[in-house]
Amino acid sequence: MVKHQPLQQVYEKQLCLSFLTGIYGCRWKRYQRSHDDSSKWECAWFIILCSTFSLLLFWAYFWLEAHNDYNQFNWLLYNRSGEWKDGTVPILATTAVGFSYITFLMILALCHISLGQQLNLYWIHKVGVLAALITTVSGVVSIDDVWGDEWDIILISLQSTGPFLHIGALAAVTVLGWLVAEQVVRAERTKFHMILLLVYLSVLLALYMAPLAISSPCIMDKNSLKSRPDVIGRRGAPMLAPENTLMSFNKALQQGVSSLEADVTVSLDGVPFLMRDRTLKRTTDIAKVFPDRQDEDASLFNWTEIRSLNAGQWFLENDPFWTVGSLTGRDRNRIRNLTVCSLVEMLRLAARANRSALLYLRRPPPEHPHYKTWIMDTLWAVQRSGISQKRVTWTPDTDRGRVRGLQQTSLEKLSVEELRHRGISSLTLRYSQASNKDIQDFLANNMSVTVYPVNEPWLYSVLWCSGVSSVSSDTPQVLRKVPYPIWLMSPDKYCLVWITSDLVSIAIVIGIFIFQKWRMSGMQNYNPEQIMLSAVARRPSRDVNIMKEKLIFSGLWHNSCPSSSSSSVRWPSSSSLYLLIWSGHHCQPALPLQTARILTHTCCYIVDMLKL
Repeated sequence: MVKHQPLQQVYEKQLCLSFLTGIYGCRWKRYQRSHDDSSKWECAWFIILCSTFSLLLFWAYFWLEAHNDYNQFNWLLYNRSGEWKDGTVPILATTAVGFSYITFLMILALCHISLGQQLNLYWIHKVGVLAALITTVSGVVSIDDVWGDEWDIILISLQSTGPFLHIGALAAVTVLGWLVAEQVVRAERTKFHMILLLVYLSVLLALYMAPLAISSPCIMDKNSLKSRPDVIGRRGAPMLAPENTLMSFNKALQQGVSSLEADVTVSLDGVPFLMRDRTLKRTTDIAKVFPDRQDEDASLFNWTEIRSLNAGQWFLENDPFWTVGSLTGRDRNRIRNLTVCSLVEMLRLAARANRSALLYLRRPPPEHPHYKTWIMDTLWAVQRSGISQKRVTWTPDTDRGRVRGLQQTSLEKLSVEELRHRGISSLTLRYSQASNKDIQDFLANNMSVTVYPVNEPWLYSVLWCSGVSSVSSDTPQVLRKVPYPIWLMSPDKYCLVWITSDLVSIAIVIGIFIFQKWRMSGMQNYNPEQIMLSAVARRPSRDVNIMKEKLIFSGLWHNSCPSSSSSSVRWPSSSSLYLLIWSGHHCQPALPLQTARILTHTCCYIVDMLKL
């Protein structure tokens, strides 16, 4: 007598797969997964996800490199709103959260494709992707309106990051070759797979040739590197003390600057003083002292009124550079008692330290009593300070003939002939106006070039390699710690790195396609007996699992199980029967699970009786 034991289904726990399908599509149960092709709607959502990721990657890179100009951005917002606040904080926070979230979804989607799982993005994630996309597009449009000239920082930053971004992008696209090869080498290739292969190869070829478009002044021989550019304290050291104050200029001198830069305007009684803004609202306590006059032009106050204002408390309260916490208690006490600095005080400090001065002048409004004599008032202050006129650089284009004793610089990029005609021997340009070629042309004609604002080591390194004479910086304490360009590479060495990385990528991509072709051909050679033995031996294989599903869904169950509409009954072979027992959960679409178990038990009993 034969005793039959009850048959049980054994399910292997797939925690990783459960995590992927659960987080991405909220499909936590085994029967909810599917190896079927994704629908066109889900493919469209995958494209939207990829587009959002690419846009956020660009947006995050922009704000990473724009760190050089955060202070300028906040100042622009202040001029528009009238209130000082750090507008970069909410932007950086939302960008970090959105980019992390979208990147996580991208990784899950690529894992789904790699494991052959159907894409089925959960509706909450779809809302999140749309929110990230709309927010980022709105941010791009807003920045283009408020800060449109800052887009130049992207092209300039590529001079520093281009070679490294190229290697990183090449590595990422090479790794993606695994997914592309997996899709292309399938037996049932379609037009989509051919288009996918063509696009992939085009992107790969473009990356192989990308270094031809990368131009960086840091790709040069070390012997051609010029001396370290001088650093000018832009409004002193505004991260260590309030801008345009005597303490700020002292801090800049302690950091070894070669010159001091200041913004000059003239008071109602003809005293030149230092102030960047049109009003006194941002950098003084005028709201407390003269609450009815806080929106008036700063030049419409006399020197006694200006001197009575506190010029340091705002720095401690607003903490515009997030540096107040690093200051000593003594420095904070000094800052609390600061007043507005006059031009004479700043020039005398520069003269004692044997340093130069760069002056930006703002002409007072037409109703000002010194509207026509503001140049003479400024020159008189220079003479009173006792500084040598050769150490003072004059920037305004007006009345240059009256200040011939001072050094002349142009804030506008003019031709060499025009500069010589005006008697100008130097230029002071924004970094976006001074290309490497322009700098080389000016230097070849004995024209020194000063670039502003330069606050980040990478930008300082690029300009150093370009050969600029000096840079104007809000962060002299940071640039002081850059004794050498961040990176410097000879052309021959760069070509070697370029060619080597391309060859390695080509070898890896070819190897991936060959391996995927071999793996797919091996999977197609599986027969039912091999699949059954693989299952019994507990050696899981994704290829075997796929073949099991193909055998089941290709009609093996319907050909093996009795049909209610057929007069003749066809019973399963032993190998297919064991296969059905092993993966009975796949038969649920055809019959309920309990019914499948009863039929399987019955089939086994009848087969054993026939053998007896």
